[in-house]
Amino acid sequence: MDRFRAIEVFLAIAEHGSLTAAARALGSSLPSVVRMLAAYEASLKVRLFNRTTRRVTLTEEGRLHLVHCRELMERLRASEEALASGASEPQGHLTITAPVPFGQLHVAPVVTKFSARYPQLRCTVLLLDRVVNLLEEGIDVGIRIGRLEDSSLVAQPLGSIRRVVVASPAFLKKHGTPRHPRDLLRFACVKNVVAADWAGFQENGRALRVPVRGALEFNHVFPAVQAVADGAGIGMFFSYQVDALVAAGKLRILLAKFEQPPRPINIVYPHARLLPARTRAFIDFVRQEITAFRD
Repeated sequence: MDRFRAIEVFLAIAEHGSLTAAARALGSSLPSVVRMLAAYEASLKVRLFNRTTRRVTLTEEGRLHLVHCRELMERLRASEEALASGASEPQGHLTITAPVPFGQLHVAPVVTKFSARYPQLRCTVLLLDRVVNLLEEGIDVGIRIGRLEDSSLVAQPLGSIRRVVVASPAFLKKHGTPRHPRDLLRFACVKNVVAADWAGFQENGRALRVPVRGALEFNHVFPAVQAVADGAGIGMFFSYQVDALVAAGKLRILLAKFEQPPRPINIVYPHARLLPARTRAFIDFVRQEITAFRD
């Protein structure tokens, strides 16, 4: 059995979700793909897929093997790239993920500039407000805000951000200024629908939560920021989401002495001895371009 071909077949089935689609993608016949999968499972003494008449799904063992096979293929591609291209410009496909608001404001423009510099490279940007498993989802690079939980990733710092409370000067002139987080109970607050309490405070080294109230709730950041700038109430946001409005005098930062410590921003990627040239180039480019959050 050609083990390398078997891994290609396994990856194609996992990616396309069916034996027929995998055969089509590989330019092979369906019986050939079925035989190769059966032989590969027999050699491993493990079932990689659960099969029904309509579809195939990975078993628990199959999901684990998929992570390892993707890493193996990525290392092989990186090695071939390093041998074939040397110092030539990056090629291939690069997938980047980032949180939605930060990605919209800071990552997407950087990727656009990077793509213009390397026209032979194809870039995909996935803006997602969830923690993505880079290896399992086949993603090359991620931007993460906050403490890192995944020790399998390499992290390079890009800076840090704060969680801040803001209001418009007009709102503060009309309603007054809170001096303590608990004072927020007396003010209209513009909220995020997923957070009933504001937990971005600390006092004497201890975390402090405030069950704020308000008539306006949003499930996206920027409409909420605009509502606060328009005088609808007090809001809590990451500093990068309101920096421009604060600089323009349209918002003021409140309760700064009660803020929790800044949260780190990192660019992360899977452990690998041989990073593809495209990944190395992108990491270097991001570190040169995103500098506004460094002390």
